[in-house]
Amino acid sequence: MQRRTFISSLAALPVPFLAGTAHAAGFTAIDITGANIGPDYQLFYTNGKPATLRDFKGKLVMLFFGFTQCPDVCPTALARAAEIKRLLGADGDKLQVVFVTVDPERDTAPLLTEYMRAFDPTFVAVRGNLEQTAKAAKDFKIFYRKVPSGSSYTMDHTALTYVFDTNGKIRLAMKHAQTAQECAADLRLLLNPKKETNFLKGLFQ
Repeated sequence: MQRRTFISSLAALPVPFLAGTAHAAGFTAIDITGANIGPDYQLFYTNGKPATLRDFKGKLVMLFFGFTQCPDVCPTALARAAEIKRLLGADGDKLQVVFVTVDPERDTAPLLTEYMRAFDPTFVAVRGNLEQTAKAAKDFKIFYRKVPSGSSYTMDHTALTYVFDTNGKIRLAMKHAQTAQECAADLRLLLNPKKETNFLKGLFQ
């Protein structure tokens, strides 16, 4: 599954962003600033209230699509997110992790609540019906599909984590292979625009 999801992750991104911007501002992640992805969704929190990324303006947002019965990619990504928050120290409060389920038929609101709590009580999950889920995935250029597995099924899905800056603008696509330390360093650059600007100036001097 990991190989398929990695290939899907790359296929989901617009070609220009794969061509040469990955390290444009010193990021380990793929720099997708200005990409026509999202920019929002029409889904719901596990308490039934409408969910929007605008709820987290002023914070960095890490957005990940997955499902609770994922055997490896999703728990690894969420555990990494918890470690990233820890590595940010006092700035950890400026980070919001959002998990979007691509399996709303099985991922009920109570199940998603418990799943988030297992990684960090501040992480939130959002869900919709099948049509809303498909629209959100399309808007965010996320690939997913059911794959039969015995008498049940699993899900193939894009394994990227999107990052939005404190102004709600999409900035990065974190690769599944990135370490928590690399991701935390990328987020620190976004939290310190002056440092990012100075890095860019240095490239052209």
